[in-house]
Amino acid sequence: MIRHVMIVGYGIMGQGIASSFVRGEHQVTVLSRDPGNKGTIPKGIKMVAELPASPPDLIIEAVPENLELKKSLFARLERAYCGKPILATNTSGLSIQNMASELGRPDRFIGIHYFQPAEMFPSVEVILVEQTTHEVVQGVTAALERNGQNTILIKRPIPGFLVNRLQHAVLHEAFSMIEQGVVTAEDIDRACKTMFGPRMCVTGLIEQKDIGGLDTTAATQRNLVPQLNHSGIPTQSLQDMVARGELGVKSGKGFYDWSSRDVEAHKKRAMEKLRRILEILA
Repeated sequence: MIRHVMIVGYGIMGQGIASSFVRGEHQVTVLSRDPGNKGTIPKGIKMVAELPASPPDLIIEAVPENLELKKSLFARLERAYCGKPILATNTSGLSIQNMASELGRPDRFIGIHYFQPAEMFPSVEVILVEQTTHEVVQGVTAALERNGQNTILIKRPIPGFLVNRLQHAVLHEAFSMIEQGVVTAEDIDRACKTMFGPRMCVTGLIEQKDIGGLDTTAATQRNLVPQLNHSGIPTQSLQDMVARGELGVKSGKGFYDWSSRDVEAHKKRAMEKLRRILEILA
């Protein structure tokens, strides 16, 4: 049974992950290079600069997306704790099978991928590598359930897992239509916010097609799928925007002009809407 959880890294994702385990009444430790400079720490979280003497039951890394950094961290953890804890990565895009291949105990390694904000969403992706044991899956699933989160089980570590693969498949088509001048970014977002998104909140993607009739879906696929963008390469116009320094909110301009907008107020309104939607779905 998982009782003591350690989070390595206390950025945006690390904070949310730690809060979710506090909610599940786990003992929560956060390993940080500078624990004294993190502001007010929520009750139930212990900040440390060095590895605890006793091994935690589960360690989740939430460090920057650098493969060598993560591999080095896992090697350090295995040396310190002789392979006793379950080790987990929160990577969204790096190869977790690659990480596992250099471990002494790959059977005790797993991916636990959160959607931001980590403490709010009721589902978490759990990704198995080839060696992950059933015992490890059961332990992680039970711990997440105590946090009030259910598991989306990815049975092998495909790139992007589930959510990012779906998201980028849609984005690739959306960016392509913008590039071709077929539709604006604003209209794509309006369609997602008022049509696509609300329906998916209720019936999901696959259930809706069962309800509507798979014969209709099959016929539509025969006509439509050959017409979709199957380039297999990233959208050039997006790459060009980034090259010009148009990074969205970070630079003040992306598909939208953010330079004269109150971004923090916008984020707060969006977060409040998300909270209310999740409450309704619950």
